[in-house]
Amino acid sequence: MKAFVISGGNPLKGEVEVSGAKNVALKAIAAAFLTEDEVEIKNAPFIDDVMAMVEIARKLGADVEVKKDHRIIINSTKVRPVKIPLGMGAKLRASSVFLGSLVSRYKKAVVPNPGGCRIGARPIDRHIDGLRKIGIDVYYNGDGYFRAKADIIKGGEFRFEKNTHTGTETLILASVFCRGKVILENAAEEPEVDDLIRLVNLMGAKVKRTKARTIEIVGVDKLHGTSFEVMPDRNEVVTMAVGAIVTNGRVFVKGAREKDLKIFLRSLNRAGVGYEIKEKGIEFGKKEKESVKPTKVTTNCHPGFMTDWQAPWTLLMTEADGESIVHEAVYEKRFSYVEELAKMGAKISLFNPKVENPKEFYNFNWEDGEKYYHAAKVFGPTKLHNAVVEISDLRAGATLVLAALAAKGTSYLTGIEHIDRGYEDFEKRLRKLGAKIRRIDKEGEL
Repeated sequence: MKAFVISGGNPLKGEVEVSGAKNVALKAIAAAFLTEDEVEIKNAPFIDDVMAMVEIARKLGADVEVKKDHRIIINSTKVRPVKIPLGMGAKLRASSVFLGSLVSRYKKAVVPNPGGCRIGARPIDRHIDGLRKIGIDVYYNGDGYFRAKADIIKGGEFRFEKNTHTGTETLILASVFCRGKVILENAAEEPEVDDLIRLVNLMGAKVKRTKARTIEIVGVDKLHGTSFEVMPDRNEVVTMAVGAIVTNGRVFVKGAREKDLKIFLRSLNRAGVGYEIKEKGIEFGKKEKESVKPTKVTTNCHPGFMTDWQAPWTLLMTEADGESIVHEAVYEKRFSYVEELAKMGAKISLFNPKVENPKEFYNFNWEDGEKYYHAAKVFGPTKLHNAVVEISDLRAGATLVLAALAAKGTSYLTGIEHIDRGYEDFEKRLRKLGAKIRRIDKEGEL
């Protein structure tokens, strides 16, 4: 059993440098398969998900070097097989983007039904519909694999029914060698998608965002190698920011960028919590006499309030003086951590708000989410106490760590492998900020 043992009550103070964005590094590895030349990915986070993606790349025959200075160098000259083993691909959601890059370059691909944190249904049908629309034959025969083939990717227009970050990226990778032009409507506009566009354009692709949610891809004959630096991870910035606030500390997050965090910073303003934007990052933490005000937040696709920020924001609202509302509109099942927070003394009530035309309002398929609660009333301020809690997914796990750091007493957190998927050396970096946290790796030590 792996677990964190955390003694709470110590403010987080000091400086921490933000890692590269997980959701860019994963897709960049798949994008490197679009060329026979060498692709250098700088500022890559060395987390479990990225290492799993590296192993998939190696299994496919690519030569992959992982350097100590957070560089990954990929050469896919010798790649011949286009089938990803079921067990490897099922480990993480991002493995599905290989469907786009492999069929684009090799004209066929066999990719497992993707895994990762099972937050909601996360339907892949939006990806598949788009691939078929641009001339790629995709089928699933029930054995766990999607099979794709296309002698010619003809191009065309496709409109996503709902926002899909990974689906947009898969279609971009699949379209770079099309005959003519591909236009994606209602495409995701997250900064991480634009970072992937920047990468493929550095490789020689012709991809541009013509409107906020419209992406145009003009096909080219060949791509070349490049050197590319991954953008900072927005989710890690928010994690450290909330950690500083709930522990009554102050943390400077080096590399945090205001342009990536506008809605989060505006939400902090509404909550009455200050921050200071500096030349090389942002400093977070309550100033003297500041108190947290209750807020109403609804998650949405970019430029809205990010769904990955929902759990830490709920924790922050346990410190607010009054009743707060947190409404989840992106995934249908993302309040699993609430029961664990309640063990620590949080007062949170789940409910379903009145929504006109929920099929249109929610980004998930309503038939998948109708049976779940989609909003939380958070009653504060609440003094949290120690507990034994179980982590069920990545962002919820980081939130429970922050709760334990703010709580009185010693807490035990199991399921920490979820955190390792998205945070590099999480406990070591927190210890440098003053946290009392240690990892247990052997069964029976709790």
